[in-house]
Amino acid sequence: MATRLTAPRPRGGRWPRVLAGLATLLLVAAVVLMAGAGPAYRGELITLGEAFNLLRNGVYAAGAAVAVSIIALLFSMFARRFAPALVGTLVIVGAAALLYVPWQHWQRAQDVPAIHDITTDMQNPPTFEALVEAREAAPNAVDYPGDATARQQQSAYPMVKPLVVNAAPQMVLAAAQSEAEEAGWRIAQITDSRIEATATTRWFGFEDDIVIRLTEIDSGVQVDMRSASRLGASDVGTNAARIEEFLSALAARLE
Repeated sequence: MATRLTAPRPRGGRWPRVLAGLATLLLVAAVVLMAGAGPAYRGELITLGEAFNLLRNGVYAAGAAVAVSIIALLFSMFARRFAPALVGTLVIVGAAALLYVPWQHWQRAQDVPAIHDITTDMQNPPTFEALVEAREAAPNAVDYPGDATARQQQSAYPMVKPLVVNAAPQMVLAAAQSEAEEAGWRIAQITDSRIEATATTRWFGFEDDIVIRLTEIDSGVQVDMRSASRLGASDVGTNAARIEEFLSALAARLE
């Protein structure tokens, strides 16, 4: 009578494979939660608070994926199982990449003041005219916040300064308009010396309002800017970076 042979049971049993699979599922859940938070809010499917909760839960899921992956790695090393160890390693790398952006955002939030209205002229900030109604409907104020914000800006963003160019005002205005359009800003008003526009962030769709003001001076034209968020106490440096990038690009275009 023939004896039926059975394959030897792999070392460690099914646990390395189960743990690696669980870590993968947790990572997928983290990706869905974190990637979907912004578009869901932008599409008005959820509130901002719910979107932040999705982000927070996504971070928790990514952390759990790392923890389970470490356990899977330990089991796999003990059992000498290559495939689950590889999966666990890839999950850890993927979770680290996923968490890098919110970690970087959080780190920057610790380094900058909680302000959201930035201007190159803190003594006489450019004012909103065409966008007054839109800003009045938003949580943040229409008017520049004042001296306290100015002092914080000066300390955190000393490089935010006016641009002075030796060119005709019409040329500067046309170049500024072209730069604003290339940046994808929604232009609300253009006059002989001003541009008002709104920039929308890609992920969450937050709206920041911008004023570009041209003033003729002895050495040419002085370009001042103001960029202010409609929502949130802190812009995490977004408005300052926008002003610096825009004025640098405008200077290069005019050269």
